[in-house]
Amino acid sequence: MKVGIIGIGIAGFRTTTPELSWKELTYEAAAKAYQDAGVDPRKDVKAFVTCAEDYWEGFGIFDEFTPDQIGGALRPVCTVCGDGIHGLATGFMQIQTGLVDVVAVEAHSKISDLLTYEGVVQHALDPIWNKPLRGHPFYVAGLEMNAFLRASGNTEKHCAAVVEKNRNNALRNGIAAYGANVDLNDILTSEKAFDPLKKLEISGLADGAVVLVLASDVAAKKLKRKPVWIKGVGWANDSPSLETREWERAKYAELAAQMAYRIAKVKNPAREIDFAEVDDRFSYKELQHLESLGLAKKGQAGKMTANGDTALDGKFPVNASGGSLGCGDVVEASGLHRVAEVALQLRGDAGKRQLDGVKVGIAQSWRGIPTTSGAVAIMGVNQ
Repeated sequence: MKVGIIGIGIAGFRTTTPELSWKELTYEAAAKAYQDAGVDPRKDVKAFVTCAEDYWEGFGIFDEFTPDQIGGALRPVCTVCGDGIHGLATGFMQIQTGLVDVVAVEAHSKISDLLTYEGVVQHALDPIWNKPLRGHPFYVAGLEMNAFLRASGNTEKHCAAVVEKNRNNALRNGIAAYGANVDLNDILTSEKAFDPLKKLEISGLADGAVVLVLASDVAAKKLKRKPVWIKGVGWANDSPSLETREWERAKYAELAAQMAYRIAKVKNPAREIDFAEVDDRFSYKELQHLESLGLAKKGQAGKMTANGDTALDGKFPVNASGGSLGCGDVVEASGLHRVAEVALQLRGDAGKRQLDGVKVGIAQSWRGIPTTSGAVAIMGVNQ
């Protein structure tokens, strides 16, 4: 059974939204998605998936607070304690079972309400070996960036080029919270935060919500909608321990991509995929993820960026939306936002950032420090 995206709703993507509760933010995204899909959530949507982590929300058993604003009260609601692409995969599988034919997937961030972001991330570190050090948890990113650059041959200048590209791309995206006209010198001379990582190379946090409506091929035809087809999904974890994980490469991205490529029957991703939306919460992560996904050879992602190959008008555009560096880090909604941006491109609805002639795109997510958890989704205009 084929599964596609027939509705897209995005709300927020601002550094703070004091006038809105997370419920209102999610409701806005859901209303947009249902209108886009032409569905009534109380009649047409058969199941709902919400992606959330109790620590980000500030209270436990979060799924009990989700159904009302997405139309899921007294309906099947599944909570995924993971990134938005994990939620997408859950909805994808639910439809493929044949039990339901239309599913809504929700992920959101109201991170501006959280006064202890650093403490929550620190709390996720190993309680015996790492947490007692009491360092800001982003030191992990500095260590990984150093290991990746040494092993791959990419450079700090290449990482700065990622920031320049993505934050300038974001100026074309009406929802982006961190779009800016910055150049390499601005970034290379900015203050170091976690050596060699600089402040301008770290994505800023943002509030936002994304809701997608998925449908089977039969349901999409009945609803008279032309879907963006989900051709393959994959997810994986590397070791949670800092002492035993991979540092030079994103093993979780490699494994997730292998699974997605197998389902989508992609043999040569660098040739068969037209563009990518990948996690870039730290500048080096875009380069690391491109190489781990097989979209760039080892040590070549930085050169691709510096040469303009990953620009909007390049051979292989990456993060045309602006990514997390340009749009903002919306925690668990980051992956679903990557999917939404790929879907908008494939529908031809990406506005000023629209790419020409794209047929197949890939979205990739990472749950952030200190996890080694990620997921991949491949989408196309044809079944």
